[in-house]
Amino acid sequence: MKLVSPEPLQLKAFSDAEEAWSYVQEIYDRNTGFIRTHLRNLTKGKVPPGKVRAHYPVVQVRSVSHQHQASARLAYGFLHSPGLYQTTVTQPDLFRKYLVENFDLILKNHGGQIEVGESETPIPLHFAVDPRERVEGEVLVDIGVPLRDLFDVPDLGHMDDEIANGTFIPANGGPYPLAAFTGPRVDYSLHRLSHYMATSPEHFQNFVIFTNYQFYIEEFSRLAHQWMEEGHPDYDSFVEPGNVITLNSRLGGGTTGTHPARASQMPAYHLKGKNGRGITMINIGVGPSNAKTATDHVAVLRPHAWLMLGHCAGLRNSQSLGDYVLAHAYVREDHVLDDDLPVTVPIPALAEIQLALQDAVTEVTHLEGLEAKAIMRTGTVFTIDNRNWELRDQTEISRRLSQSRAIALDMESATIAANGFRFRVPYGTLLCVSDKPLHGELKLPGMASDFYRTQVNRHLLIGIKAMEILRAQPPERLHSRKLRSFAETAFQ
Repeated sequence: MKLVSPEPLQLKAFSDAEEAWSYVQEIYDRNTGFIRTHLRNLTKGKVPPGKVRAHYPVVQVRSVSHQHQASARLAYGFLHSPGLYQTTVTQPDLFRKYLVENFDLILKNHGGQIEVGESETPIPLHFAVDPRERVEGEVLVDIGVPLRDLFDVPDLGHMDDEIANGTFIPANGGPYPLAAFTGPRVDYSLHRLSHYMATSPEHFQNFVIFTNYQFYIEEFSRLAHQWMEEGHPDYDSFVEPGNVITLNSRLGGGTTGTHPARASQMPAYHLKGKNGRGITMINIGVGPSNAKTATDHVAVLRPHAWLMLGHCAGLRNSQSLGDYVLAHAYVREDHVLDDDLPVTVPIPALAEIQLALQDAVTEVTHLEGLEAKAIMRTGTVFTIDNRNWELRDQTEISRRLSQSRAIALDMESATIAANGFRFRVPYGTLLCVSDKPLHGELKLPGMASDFYRTQVNRHLLIGIKAMEILRAQPPERLHSRKLRSFAETAFQ
C-alpha cells in the first residue's frame, strides 16, 4: 500500500539544550498533527489514498572519546563509551524540564552537539490522539476499512523493557540507548496512567507515595484540602481523580472539574508544587501485580523518589501494633518480576532514602535514640503473593521467615523496591504493623477501626515529611550510583 507521509525534516545539530528541545517539539507537533488531521478527515468520510505514517523525533549524540573523568562520580549525564547514542522521544512538552536538563548535562560533560531529527519508528494512531479527545467511532466503522490498514498501530516490538532490564545488547560502537524508555514505551505507559489512575500525566509529581489502603488516601485528601484553604506555601494545587483541581487560596482558590462517576482501579492524587516538586499519592490496592502495574507506568515519568507507605504483619513478638518497620532488605516471593529481574539480584537499601525516613520519624514523633527505636525497627521485609499465607503449614512458613531474619510481611514492598531498582528510581519502604498473625493478634473489624483512627495520620505525616526532606536534596545526589549498571543510559 502507498504511504502517505509529511515531507521529511532534516537532522539538525544544536549546542543549546533549549533550542534542541524546541526542534523536538516542532517535529512531534507536526507529525502527530498530520496523523490527527487524516483521522478527522476520515470521520468525515474522506479515506486517505494510502497508509498514513509519521515518525517519532529522534535525539542522538556522538562520543569520540573514552569516558569523561566526571563520570567517575556521576550516576547519569555521561556517555560510557565512544560511539553513537540514540533515543526516540514523545510528549516533549510534558518532558520539557527533564529533556532540557539531560541535554544540558551531556553538553556540559562531553561538549559536542545534540542532534535532532526524525526516527524510523512510526507513531501509532492511538498515541497520536489525546486520550481525552473524542472520536466518532460509528463513522469509522461505517467506512468498512480496518484502521490498522490506514494507520500504524502499537507494535509491541517497540515497547519492551530490554534497555531497563539490561538485556538489550547494542552493536559495538552503537547506536547505544540514550534513555531507558523509547517513545512508544513512554506513550504506552502515559495512556495506562490515565486509564488506571484517572488523572492526566501532567499532574504527576516527582515524589510518589504508594499505599495499599484507602484510609491513607482519605487522610491525604483531608490534609491537602486543609492546606489549600490555609494557603500552604509549598503547594499550589491539589488534583483528584477526574482531573478535579483545587487551587491554593493564596492563588485565588476555587475548584474546577467533575469527579468521575466510577472509581478508578488505582486512583492517584497530586499535591502539586513548582516544577513537579510536590507529592503524588496512589492507592495501588492489594497485591504485587498491582504494585508492578503502577510502578511500570509511573517509572516513565522519571520521578526522583518513590516510597511504599502501608500496613504489614509484624513477625516479632517484641513488636506492637502501630510500630514502624523501615525496610533495609527484601525477600522477594512476589514472583511478578522474576522474568525481568532475577531473584538472585540483591535490592540494596539507599542511604539517602533510609536517612530521610529515619529523620522524618524522629521529627514527627518527637522521639529520639532508644525511644525512637522502641517504635521503629529496621530489618527485612518478606513480600509474598499469597494473601492467605496464614492458612499454610505454619511450621514451614515460620521456619523460612525466621531463616530470612524478616521482621515484617506484606504483598507490595519488595515489588515496588525491585521495580525502583530496575528502573533507576530511588525507593524506600516504611510500613506500620497492623496485625501479628504468628502471635495470635489478627486484624479484627473493631480493632482495625481503632488502629486506623489513631495511627494513619502520624504514619502519613512521616511519609510526607520524608519526601520534603528528599526534595531538599539535589537530584544528582538523590539518584544513587547503586542503581546504575556497567553500560548505563546517559539520561536519568
